Amino acid sequence: MHQPFLLAGIAVFTFFASAFFCRFVREQLLTHEVLDRPNERSMHTQPCPRGGGMGIWLAVLPAWMLLGAEYNLETQGYLYLGAALLIGVSWLDDRKPLPALPRLGAQGVAVLLGLCILPVDREIFGGILPFWIDRGLAALAWLWFINLTNFMDGADGLSGVQAAHTGLGFVLVVLLAGLPLHAAAGLAAAITGGCLGFLVWNWPKAKLFMGDVGSVPLGYLLGYLMILLAAYGYPAIALALPLYYLADATITLLRRMAEGKKFWQAHREHFYQKAAMTAGHRAVLYPVMIANLLLLLIAVASIHLGAFFLLPAPLIVGGLLWYLRRLSTRPAP
Repeated sequence: MHQPFLLAGIAVFTFFASAFFCRFVREQLLTHEVLDRPNERSMHTQPCPRGGGMGIWLAVLPAWMLLGAEYNLETQGYLYLGAALLIGVSWLDDRKPLPALPRLGAQGVAVLLGLCILPVDREIFGGILPFWIDRGLAALAWLWFINLTNFMDGADGLSGVQAAHTGLGFVLVVLLAGLPLHAAAGLAAAITGGCLGFLVWNWPKAKLFMGDVGSVPLGYLLGYLMILLAAYGYPAIALALPLYYLADATITLLRRMAEGKKFWQAHREHFYQKAAMTAGHRAVLYPVMIANLLLLLIAVASIHLGAFFLLPAPLIVGGLLWYLRRLSTRPAP
């Protein structure tokens, strides 16, 4: 089957499968009272089932296994194992919070497994660094991407929209640039469809929360896809596609560190959190979607028209952060 039609079929299949499994998971979470109950750091006022990300993986993982069989890529098993490890640990964390050390340890093991399948003849930082430094920095960047994806999962619809945008962007770059990343594009298409299916239940006002079981493995797999783009000659696009998440999480972390706060603790100081508390979740979600659409357009244009087309990316994200900050100064409803 022609690749674009295959990828579209994967996305459509995982969309419907994810919407179905998320409903099933939601019913089980309600039955067993696995709920995210409001506290002083919450952005919601009513208990809501937490752990709906499992519904995404019940749809995505089987599709991914079939893709591995289709392309005969045994090495993908390492990445699959890393994702399965994070799903298991994060599911336990959603049920009963785990200490930071085992969670970070699981992430480190998963990243090491993922590094094993990166092509040894491809360097992430353009060949300007020795191989082991190149891989070490890639591992640190990957770990940060996993955690920032988790940090940014706090507003209705936000994580699903961002993950679908990043997955779709990867698929388009692979197709338009002719990159030999067919199995990875299939994974990205499955993630895109799976996250859109999750949005059926997570769109404001959310009836289901993703939980760590969704956000942590999503950060792992999307981080892998962005590292692949960098390794195959598109590092600027790898930064541009998730740039809003990178900017909001990193700026907030640095600001909290500069203020002497316990930056590793949960908080409500991200740009999107402050804006959502005053203006509502939809008021945050729509400008993020517009900014992501602009980032996607310039990323696709840069493939054939030159990397300079990505120069507006920081301006787009800077404008978004300015707008979110402005929203946060409005009186709360």
